[in-house]
Amino acid sequence: MKITGFELFKVRPRWLFLKVDTDAGISGWGEPVIEGKADTVRTAVEELMGRIMGGDPRHIEEHWNTLYRDGFYRGGPILMSAMAGIDQALWDIKGKALDVPIYELLGGKTRDTIKVYSPLEREPLEDLVQAARDARDAGFTAAKMNGCAEQMQIIDSHQKIDRAIHRVAAVREAVGDALDIGIDFHGRLHKPMAKVLAKELEPFHPMFIEEPVLPEHNDALREIARHSSIPIATGERMYSRWDFKSLLADGVVDIIQPDVSHAGGITECKKIFSMAEAYDVAAAPHCPIGPIALAACLQVDACCYNAFIQEQSITSIYNDDIDLLDYLTNREVFDIKGGQLQIPTGPGLGIEMNEDYVREMATQSHEWKNPTWRHQDGSIAEW
Repeated sequence: MKITGFELFKVRPRWLFLKVDTDAGISGWGEPVIEGKADTVRTAVEELMGRIMGGDPRHIEEHWNTLYRDGFYRGGPILMSAMAGIDQALWDIKGKALDVPIYELLGGKTRDTIKVYSPLEREPLEDLVQAARDARDAGFTAAKMNGCAEQMQIIDSHQKIDRAIHRVAAVREAVGDALDIGIDFHGRLHKPMAKVLAKELEPFHPMFIEEPVLPEHNDALREIARHSSIPIATGERMYSRWDFKSLLADGVVDIIQPDVSHAGGITECKKIFSMAEAYDVAAAPHCPIGPIALAACLQVDACCYNAFIQEQSITSIYNDDIDLLDYLTNREVFDIKGGQLQIPTGPGLGIEMNEDYVREMATQSHEWKNPTWRHQDGSIAEW
């Protein structure tokens, strides 16, 4: 079997899909994208695919190592996201060729379903609280909310701390113990304020606090952990096992969150999860993007003991007017029941792409960019 060609589709709301073709008539799909940098990743995929054209798509480790090691510059969000989408597509081809789901090629599954959380994305506060009630009523047992509705400078007013605490308190009061609540700070805090918030959030029993600081400040996690017993999660902006190595060795993280579309794909994330298991660290893959990325996450979740919850954007209100499931012909594969997603059992990724719809949506494309945020004094705020 040989790789004979590939196509890229930039589709709304902010995704990039990759289709890899073979001379056996089997095609595989991947999702290589950095949100807001889709065109940059597209170019990287085109450059990298040139290195493996004509190769056997089933030789996944060989191709991964060629793409990663056969170049002076390596790693980082763009190259690793490009590699991730290629890797997903090659696994999809191999699974389809052998008529088995990918997890069967990675040692078999350890679970039939995985818990997912509902994204609580509404504002103002009364709408956020209603979103939590809606998630509970829909059968979710976990949800994740934004920890801050406003930007914080390195040292900021305790009034902002009080407002952040009030938000969490309101959600907890609305749903009681019915929802496990993750609190995501998106790296928008700095160490001084993160220490205060981590301590004051304890009475509300969060499931975890996510990215209290940016990954370039991971050394601050040690001191943040001293101020709170809440599990600390991070890793969505870390891109390889080498990025995670010191974080795990330092013992300052409880949950890692690599993104299977950003951190080198299925091949690399399986290794990252296994590294984390050796340190008794849980895994909760980051996935606020499209259906191919989610399918890839579920294949890794299936065969990794320490995976405990999965992010999903099926129920996101930020998918524009796009239904993520319209990109599939077997949309029932992502039916959330009782706050759980079934692990897909079909060959390869276990999804069937609606290629006509993909091509139609690619004619619309997108130019998604994150907004620019500023502090009250006009200085740029962390995104």
